[in-house]
Amino acid sequence: MGFLSGRHVLVAGAGVTGRSAAEALLAADAVVTVTDGSADNLAALEQLLPGVTLVPGLVAPPPGTDLVVTSPGWRPSSPLLVAAAAAGVEVIGEVELAWRMGMELADPPTWLAVTGTNGKTTTVGMLESILRAAGLDAVACGNVGLPVVDALLAGRRVLAVELSSFQLHWSPSVRPFAGVLLNLAEDHLDWHGTFEAYAAAKAGVLTGEVGIGGVDDPVVARLLARSSARAHIGFTLGSPEEGQLGVHDGQLVDRAFGASDTVLLPADDVRPGGPPGIADALAAAALARAHGVPASAVARGLREFRPGAHRAVLVATAGGVSYVNDSKATNPHAAAASLRSHERVVWVAGGLLKGASVDELVRSEGHRLRGAVVIGADREVIASALARHAPSVPVAVLDDASDAAMENAVRAARSMAQDGDAVVLAPAAASMDMFSDYAHRGQAFTEAVLKLTG
Repeated sequence: MGFLSGRHVLVAGAGVTGRSAAEALLAADAVVTVTDGSADNLAALEQLLPGVTLVPGLVAPPPGTDLVVTSPGWRPSSPLLVAAAAAGVEVIGEVELAWRMGMELADPPTWLAVTGTNGKTTTVGMLESILRAAGLDAVACGNVGLPVVDALLAGRRVLAVELSSFQLHWSPSVRPFAGVLLNLAEDHLDWHGTFEAYAAAKAGVLTGEVGIGGVDDPVVARLLARSSARAHIGFTLGSPEEGQLGVHDGQLVDRAFGASDTVLLPADDVRPGGPPGIADALAAAALARAHGVPASAVARGLREFRPGAHRAVLVATAGGVSYVNDSKATNPHAAAASLRSHERVVWVAGGLLKGASVDELVRSEGHRLRGAVVIGADREVIASALARHAPSVPVAVLDDASDAAMENAVRAARSMAQDGDAVVLAPAAASMDMFSDYAHRGQAFTEAVLKLTG
């Protein structure tokens, strides 16, 4: 008899995560109710989940509810979750559910977890590639798309888990064998309220046997030093000290795992290239090495890895100008890293900043801007930062929410660009003001570039 058998569980949210949680709960013999603000979302589950009670728009748990499993995007201030807390009903997320179910197994899977403001998806993809190169039964899951509970029920032995700050907030007892905190910058302040609360959620990955952090980031370095992880491992873009991974003489080097320095592979072999890609590769390598993966498999896995779509993808080169789609740069920290990969840039930016500031981004990278084109809901905020910190940079502010908005933005950027420049879509903001998601935005940019460059 498992801990869920016979318990009355309410699942908040009928999206992908909610559906997977409900399926897992049914398999564990729980009594399951699902609620969602969208009747259409619930209707889509009616045929998929017979035996589940579907109730639209609940603002309080039904009497007798023992547990609430929430989708990660639901804020603690949501009326249903506030009511659950007031009634003494525990609220957890799907990741926490997967952890508790896994701990009941005779041989639980190994969790290798990745979080940070930027680079999570690239790092977890690199990690999956390395683990598979080592012949391990591994899968990338979590915030990358596949719910963790699905990977658990499929019997995968090693879980490369991408965790958002939302997921970590709702996962109080998750203790991954090894976890990495890549970097930290302002993001999701509209959800967490303060940067301190956001950072505290992210630090939840540093609670297992091995804590790994990007020590070039002083905030991450402090959190790593204070963490409860038994072993503290750093990674750096500089030459590594003992107990770190880093770059020395153009090679990725491990000085943390093993009796002597271990050369992993040349930095030039890492894709995506540049400082962000190399940092992600070091983080993935550290997690894999913590799990005992040999250096040869690290090298092979990193060489075989291919970045996902909308992450620093070269769309076209025309008239001496390269056009780069980095729509995944959805916050200022990610956009700064994207711009840093080019000497001269026409920057295409804008969207929903979610309370984040772009001032530091413009201060640090304004010198490389040939021009900027800003679109979306917070275009004036970005334009104002450019006026304050890079007043000589030409700026086109497009008040355009039509289907042709991205084409007009690319046209304006092309008119500013000169031979050798890069036109880079690195929005520094979320996409939902104009697009369904960052992939839709990136596709619109790609289509516009291909149309205008022939």
